[in-house]
Amino acid sequence: QVRLTESGGGLVQAGGSLRLSCAASGPTFFTYGMAWFRQAPGKEREFVAATTRSGGISDYADSVKGRFTISTDNAKNTAYLQMNSLKPEDTAVYYCAAGTSVGKTPPEYRFWGQGTQVTVSS
Repeated sequence: QVRLTESGGGLVQAGGSLRLSCAASGPTFFTYGMAWFRQAPGKEREFVAATTRSGGISDYADSVKGRFTISTDNAKNTAYLQMNSLKPEDTAVYYCAAGTSVGKTPPEYRFWGQGTQVTVSS
């Protein structure tokens, strides 16, 4: 079983930066694909970014391209989401996800973290 623990969320002003972390424990086979999703109140969970544990392939939602960067540290079994130039519309609960493939939809990921709140004030 894989356990994912997110950290790094908080309150930041528009234009600021945050770095989210996702520490994974358990069989690494199940964390071939690592991703971040987010869910704002009243909205569906949406894809933000995804990568392979090796960092060889990365993909981003159009809304965050050029501002967010996903990365992994295999030695620490941790994935990161560096978020720069934050906007109020980035406000959401951010979830880390892991699975045996890399995709853009929630069903493609078997394991999920508990979520961390990111709030961007204007």
